[in-house]
Amino acid sequence: MRALDKKLWRELYALKAQAFTIALVVACGIAGIVALQSDAYSIATSRDRYYASHRFADVFATLKRAPEEVAGRLESVPGVNVVETRLSESVLLPLPWLDEPAVGQIVSLPPHGAEPRLNAIYLREGRLPEPGRPDEVLVHESFAKAQKLRPGDPLPAVLNGVLRELRVVGVALSPEFVFPVGSGGILTDDQRFGILWMDRDVLGDAFQMQGAFNDVVVSLRPGTAAAGVVDALDRELAAYGGLGARARDKQASNQVLDGELGQLSSMASVVPVIFLAVAAFLINVVLGRIVQLQRGEIATLKAVGYGDRQVGWHFLELVGAIALIGAALGFGLGAWLGSAMLELYRPYFQFPTFDFVLDLGALGTSVAASLAAALVGGYAAARRVSRLPPAEAMQPEAPASYRRGWLEALGLGKLLPATWKMVIRTVVRRPLRAGLAAIGIAFALATVVTARFGTDAFEMLIELEFHEARRDDLTVAYRMPLGPEAARELAHLPGVLAAEPERVVGVRMRVGPRWRDVPLVGHAEGETLRRIVEWPRATVSVPPEGVVLTAKLAEVLGVAPGDQVSVEVLEGDRRVRLVPVTGLASEVLGLNGHMDMGALNALLGEERGVASGARLRVDPVTLADVERRLADMPKVAALMRRQSFIDRLRQQTGESTGTTTLILTLFGVTLAVGVVYNQARIALSTRSRELASLRVLGFTRAEVTGVLLGELGLQVAVALPLGMVLGAWLSQLIMTMVDQEQFRFPSATSAATYAFAAVVTVAAAVASAAGVKRRLDRIDLVSALKTRE
Repeated sequence: MRALDKKLWRELYALKAQAFTIALVVACGIAGIVALQSDAYSIATSRDRYYASHRFADVFATLKRAPEEVAGRLESVPGVNVVETRLSESVLLPLPWLDEPAVGQIVSLPPHGAEPRLNAIYLREGRLPEPGRPDEVLVHESFAKAQKLRPGDPLPAVLNGVLRELRVVGVALSPEFVFPVGSGGILTDDQRFGILWMDRDVLGDAFQMQGAFNDVVVSLRPGTAAAGVVDALDRELAAYGGLGARARDKQASNQVLDGELGQLSSMASVVPVIFLAVAAFLINVVLGRIVQLQRGEIATLKAVGYGDRQVGWHFLELVGAIALIGAALGFGLGAWLGSAMLELYRPYFQFPTFDFVLDLGALGTSVAASLAAALVGGYAAARRVSRLPPAEAMQPEAPASYRRGWLEALGLGKLLPATWKMVIRTVVRRPLRAGLAAIGIAFALATVVTARFGTDAFEMLIELEFHEARRDDLTVAYRMPLGPEAARELAHLPGVLAAEPERVVGVRMRVGPRWRDVPLVGHAEGETLRRIVEWPRATVSVPPEGVVLTAKLAEVLGVAPGDQVSVEVLEGDRRVRLVPVTGLASEVLGLNGHMDMGALNALLGEERGVASGARLRVDPVTLADVERRLADMPKVAALMRRQSFIDRLRQQTGESTGTTTLILTLFGVTLAVGVVYNQARIALSTRSRELASLRVLGFTRAEVTGVLLGELGLQVAVALPLGMVLGAWLSQLIMTMVDQEQFRFPSATSAATYAFAAVVTVAAAVASAAGVKRRLDRIDLVSALKTRE
C-alpha cells in the first residue's frame, strides 16, 4: 500500500465522526434520487408492460346513442387501426352493509364470450360471463376486495331504474382502470365506486340499447397523431350526441399515472440537490480545516518528492472516499425507502404485477452526484494545497490582521460580556463561513417545514372547498335533466331541510388551438349550498350574463375578463357559442366554468329552471333514510355524501402525507446535525489553543464553552427566520410539481408547522453541540498550548 493511501485511511479513521455525519448528508440526497427514480421506473415499467400486453386503446369517445353501422365509418378515419364499440352505463349498487349506495360503471363485453380487441380483461379469479346467463358480471378487483366479493356472491344493482340481483362470476382488472375513477372524478373510492363488466347483449336489453353503442375505443396505426383522429371522431359522432373524444393522455386513469410519474421525476431532480449542496459545503469546510492543520505534513510530502498534483489528488481522494461511503449508504437507504414508498401506491394503482424494480441507472447517477459534491466541495482546498510552496508550508499560517471593529466603534463593546464580544468578533472576521453555515441550518429547517406544509395546505383546501364553497350534505345527480319541480319534490322528502337545483354540463372551452373539457356549472339565484370561494377566503358572485372561469383555466386558455371563449356543449346538439369572460376565481380544486343558471339554460336551449341535479341539506338523524329513499327513485342516477368524500380524500392523502413528513423530518434532522456538529468540531480543532489559553487565564469551563458554542447559537438564530422563508419558498416549488389543473394548494403554512420545525432544528443543534462540549471538557491544556516553532 502506498504511503499516501495509508495516510488517507488514518485520516478517515481520525475523522470518523465528522466523515460519518457528512456521509449521512450525502446519503440523504442519494436516497432521494434512488427512491424517487426507482419508484417512477417501477410504475412506468408496470404500466408499459400492462398497456402493451392488454392492448390499451389510444382514443376514447362517449356518446348518447349510435347505431352499430356507424362503426364502419369510424374505421375509415385515416390512421385508425382497430375500432371497438361498447356500452357503458352508470348503475347504483345498494349493498345492504353500506350506509349509502355505491355507484358502479358497467361496461359491456363482446357477445358470445369473445375477448375484447382492445382494453383486454385480466382475469384474476373466476371466469368470464357466459352467453345466455343474464345475471352474470365481472367485478373489478379493487371493489371486490373492498366489499369482500368472491365468485358466486350476489350483487344487487339498479339497472335503468330496475333493481336486479346479479351474480359475481369473476374478479378482473383492465388497463383502462388502473386507477379506477368515475367520469370527472379525482379520487378512487373502492368502497363507493366499482367497475363491472357484463355481456353486451344482456346490457343492451337492460338499457334498450340493442344494435347500438354509446362508447367506443380506438387504437391507432404507428406514427398517427391522436389529435387528428380525435377531431374526426368528434365530427362523426356529433349527430349521435357525442360527448367528446379524448386521446390517451386525457383518459382519466392514465392521466393520474402520468401526473404521478411527472411529479416523482420532478422531485427527484429538486429535493436531493439541497442535501448534496450542503454536503459540498461541509466537505469544503472540513477539508479546509485539514489543510490548515497539516501544513507541515504537506510541506514534508513535497520536500521528499511528492508532486503538487499527487498531494492535491490525495486530499480529493479523502473527500471522494467520504462521498462514496455516503453514496453506498444512500443507495441502500434509497432502495429500502423506494420499496416502502411503492407500497403506498399499491392500493390505488391496479396492475396485474406491481413489483419494486431498482433503477440501475440511479446507481450511476448516485455515484456521479456524490463525487460531484465531493469535487465541488474539495476543489478549492485541493487547489490551495497543490499551489502551496514547501518553504511556506513549513511556517505557521500568518496570523489574521486585527483592527477595531464596528462593535467598539459603536461603543457596544462595553455593554457585552467578554465571551460574547469574542463570539461576535469571530463571526464578523469570517462572515462567509458563518453565513454558509447558517444557510445550511436554514435548509434543514426548511426541509422540516416542507415536510409538514402538505398537511397544512391540504387542510386549507378541505376548509375552502368542502366547508365554505360546498355546504350541502348530499349531491344528487339526475338520470336526465329535469324541470324545477324535481328539486321541489326532493325538498319535501322527510328530513330534507333545503334543496337547491343545479345545472352542470360538460363543455369544451376553446380559444384558438387551446382547449379543455370542463364542467360548466349553473348557479341558481340566491343559492346558499354551492358558492364560489377563492383563496384567500373570498366569495365570487356569478353575474347574470357571461362566464366566470377558474383562474388556472383562464391561464391555460390565455384569456382575461373581457375576452370571449368558445363553448362547445358536449351533449345534445353539441351547439357552439361564444361567451364573454366576466370574471376569474382562484379556486383550489379542478378547472370549472360558472354561469347564472338561467343564462346556462338559455345557452343550452332549455326552459328556465331545468337542472341536472340538486344539492340537499339534510337533518343528520335522517341522512341514511333520505339516501335510501333517493336510491329507490328511478330519476336518480347517483348520490354523493359530502362528508364521505372528505373522509375518502383524507384517507387517500393521510398515509402518504404522514410517511413523507416522517422521512423529510428525519432528513432535516440529519442536515442540521451534519452542519452544526461539523462546524463545532472545526471550531474546536482550529481554536483549541485559544480556548485552552482562556482556561489558563481564569475563564470558567462554562465561559469557554460559551465562546465555542456561542457562534453556533448565533448561526442557529440567524437560520431560524431564514429557514422559515426558505421553507415557504421550497414548499411552493414542490407544490408546482403537483398537477396544477387538479389541485392548487394554497400557501397556508401554519404557525404550528413553523414552531415544530424550529423545535426540531434547535433540538438537533443542541444534541450536536452537546457531543462537542464533552470533547471540550476533556481537552488536554498542555497539549493544546504547545505550538510549532
